[in-house]
This record gives sequence, C-alpha cells and structure tokens, in this order.
Amino acid sequence: MTSTPTRAVAPRTGAPHVGLALFALSLGGFTIGTTEFATMGLLPQIGADLSVSDPVVGHAITAYALGVVVGAPLLTVAAAQMSRKRLLLVLMGAYTLANLLSAAAPSIGLLVAGRFLAGLPHGAFFGVGAAVGASVAGPGRRGHAVSMMMTGLTIANVVGVPVSTFVGQQLGWRVAFLLIGVLGAATLAGVLAFVPKDGPVDSSMAQEVRSLRNGPLWIGFAAGAIGFGGLFAVYSYVAPTVTRVSGLDERHVPWVLAVFGVGMTLGTLLGGRLADRDVLRTVIGGFVATGVSLVAFALVAHQPVAAVAALFLLGVTSQVLGLAMQTRLMDLSPRAQSLGAALCHSALNVGNASGAFFGGLVIAAGWGYVAPAWTGVLLTALGLGLVLVAGRQRVVRADA
Repeated sequence: MTSTPTRAVAPRTGAPHVGLALFALSLGGFTIGTTEFATMGLLPQIGADLSVSDPVVGHAITAYALGVVVGAPLLTVAAAQMSRKRLLLVLMGAYTLANLLSAAAPSIGLLVAGRFLAGLPHGAFFGVGAAVGASVAGPGRRGHAVSMMMTGLTIANVVGVPVSTFVGQQLGWRVAFLLIGVLGAATLAGVLAFVPKDGPVDSSMAQEVRSLRNGPLWIGFAAGAIGFGGLFAVYSYVAPTVTRVSGLDERHVPWVLAVFGVGMTLGTLLGGRLADRDVLRTVIGGFVATGVSLVAFALVAHQPVAAVAALFLLGVTSQVLGLAMQTRLMDLSPRAQSLGAALCHSALNVGNASGAFFGGLVIAAGWGYVAPAWTGVLLTALGLGLVLVAGRQRVVRADA
C-alpha cells in the first residue's frame, strides 16, 4: 500500500536520553496546544473586552488556523536544508513573539492579525518535531514517538487551556497570552538543552517540492481538512454552548475543557498504539467514531452531565483520528516526512477554520448552538467518504 518510509532527519550525533528529547518536543506541543485552544475558552471575555460578538471573535480562531495552513508547507519546504534543531528554535521563537503581540492587540482586527502570525510556525514545528522524534526513538517506534509529542498538545487541554481560561477569567484574557509567552521561552530552553544535534539533513527544497506531486497525499490532506471540521464546529463554540444550552455556570467552563483534554490525551495514546498496528484502519475507525460522538453530543447537549460525557468521547475519538491521520500522511510522503506531518496540521487547521466558520454561520443564522454539532456530522462523513473512495491508492515516491 505504501513504500517504506525514509527518515527525514539524518542520524543524530551525541544524542542525550531519548526521554528528555521527547519531553522537550512534548513541551512544545503543550505550548502550542495551550494557545491554539485558549481563544475558544476565552471567547466571551475577548468579545466583551473588544465589544464584538462570539462569531466575530471566531474570526481570530479562523485566522490562526489559516496561518497554520499557509505556514506549515511553506516554512517546511523553505527551510528544508536548515538544521532541524535550529529550525525548531527559530519556529518556537517566532511563535512566542506572535503570542506576545496577540496579548497587546487593542482591537479585534489586530488580534486577528496576531493570531494569523502565531499560526504560521505551528504546523512546521509539529512536522519537523514529529520527524525528529521518530528519528530519536528509532525504528518501530514511530507512532509512539509522534504520540508522545502530540500528548503535549492534548495535555494542554487538560491543564494549559483550563488554567489559561481561569487566568483569563480572573485577570483578563491578555494575561493568559502572556502566560503562553512564558511557556514558549521554557520550550526554547528545553529544545536547546535536550534535542540532539542532527547530522547533514537528508532533504532539499527540490525534494520537498517533488514530494507534493503525489495524488494520494493530497486526497489524504483533503479528507483530513474536511473531516476535522466536524470537531471544530463544536469545539470552537464550546464555552457558550455549555453555558447557554447545557446550563452550566461560566466557572465550570475550565473543568469542561479539562475533561475534554483528558479525552484527547487518552485518544492520542490509544491512537499511537493503533496506528503502529494498522494506520489506514485506524483512520477509518477514527472518522466513524468521531461522527458517532458528534451525533451523541447533538442529542444530549441540553443535559449537563451527558453533554460533558459526550465531549469527553469526542476528545478521545478525534485524537485517535488526528494521530492516525498524521502518521498516514507521513506514510504518503515517504521521502519528505516532515512535510507530510506538517501537511496534517495544515489539514487539521483547514478543519479548524472551516469548522469555526460554518459553526458560526449556523449560529448567526439563528439555528442555535446545537446546530454546529449536526454541521460537524456532515463534515466528518464527507472526510470519511474521501478515505473510503481513495484510501488504498498507490503512493508515488518522490524520487520515482
């Protein structure tokens, strides 16, 4: 079904303990996950401070996602010959600065611009980090290494997002973004200290560009881009949904986000194990399970306990899908695995942008805060359809 993957990072020299290197990458995932989802938890506070509606604040979520979509492939290709460790440092440095700019934004327009800039390094950091982690972990542990890095992102939803939401509710949303700047600085220190120096990079801009001439890769990208929208149609508006529909108090929102984050963490760990067994079947199963979770949430959204349970299930299933899809796109780009992994984050954030957009559209149309869940079911079904139709196409090698 696929060619044997070629490592995107040359053999490491003077590598420290594998666990410390993966921890540093996970810390980067934690930092990015915290800021990516913090806006969703602080949607009402940002809107009140900047005097705009929830759907308008949703534009900041869309802008961040579009930044990821644009930045992931462009930065990965443009920096193909840069040392992977140096590139990780540059990307996280830019990410930290962009979040500090977001904290200082005096208007929704400048906040949208700041979120777009913050999104640019996101996908490239995960793409390069996934390839570095796979190289450090060694053969047969690729899914595990990717899941460890992605676990940082999901733990952010257990700790980082609830804490930043609480801080934002108590001290103002700008303070939450300043806190994220501190996390970025800690990540820079961790990468500098623990990620091994890599040898000559086994890649080039031309090779990365040739890897884009791959039909199955783009079909997989399209499936993820459409299908991931199902998750974000709901999650982009989770704070107003659980308060206005489920009847929970605003102070309970951080706990709801934490429960969702626990589900995401379990889903990432489970997805890593399943992807190491059979990537394509895990992708298909992830789509199906995510669709079922969205239906469940739509049906029980008015019942607080059941709604939170459905969000937990959505966290599990969506991360099984996300982990498996990243591994799948790495398989579909065997000569440029950093690019394949980065494209997964582009796809994820096309889904983020489209989910936030369509979710806001049905809310603005007066259909209520449950309508985004049904919109998400449709998007997930479309993504699954693409995988079922074209999932077993032959991979075209970049060097063919």
